[in-house]
Amino acid sequence: MIKQAIIPLAGLGTRLLPLTSVLPKELLPINGKPGLEYILDECVEAGIKEIIFIISTKKQIIKKYFYNDNYFKRIIKKKRDNKRLVYEYNKIKKFKKIIKFVYQNKARGTGDAVLKCQKLIKSKHFLMLLPDDIIIKKNCSRVMIKLHKQYKSSVIASKKVKSKDVSRWGIFKLKKFSKSNFLIEDVIEKPSVKSSPSNYAVIGRYILPVNIFKILKKQKSGKNGEIHITDAIRTLIYQNNKFIGHVFAGKYLDCGTIGGYINASREISKL
Repeated sequence: MIKQAIIPLAGLGTRLLPLTSVLPKELLPINGKPGLEYILDECVEAGIKEIIFIISTKKQIIKKYFYNDNYFKRIIKKKRDNKRLVYEYNKIKKFKKIIKFVYQNKARGTGDAVLKCQKLIKSKHFLMLLPDDIIIKKNCSRVMIKLHKQYKSSVIASKKVKSKDVSRWGIFKLKKFSKSNFLIEDVIEKPSVKSSPSNYAVIGRYILPVNIFKILKKQKSGKNGEIHITDAIRTLIYQNNKFIGHVFAGKYLDCGTIGGYINASREISKL
């Protein structure tokens, strides 16, 4: 059973400058709470018992957010009737109990970030979530965990994108077997419109096998000198490891750009 999740948080968030010059993108408020908490809520509701944050020393403020007990106790003592603050503090304390931290101090890609977690992963598969991708109205991770159990397979979330936009995404070559699920035959990173094998894109939810660590250890750096998780997944597919793509039912919000961040606040405020 999948009980552990990895969330890479070491990225600099340059697409959200100047906001991220003072605050990590994951702590930027979306309708009154940090974007990261929407990801944490999804994990907890999906039955995850341990969450591994991958941060850098430059983003220690993320750790401080969950370990700022003295500050909260001092304020709560002064304002004893503040029920909202007590509620928020108790929620943070619950998150703190299930969070562990590892460090990626050099920007060497998502694959390198995942590799930092190897010694902490205890089961044969684990969940990975990318914090820029918020999915509302349906718990995508919970559905993916059910699919993993049903098909004894790794699972990656997907959404259908416009054909003219495929060059912005990782795109699946696939063999569809139901309305919402398909076998993944390959993953092509940002193909041209003409060479794209489909218009089903990779979205930041993955259930991955622990044997991906062996691949990542041997993997050579790719574009921009980084270790890309997509390259490791392709290797596993070529080695006949089963991967299923799942077209999730929830609403996708891209919080990695200024426009997407503003839109996410607008959409979540409607809930």
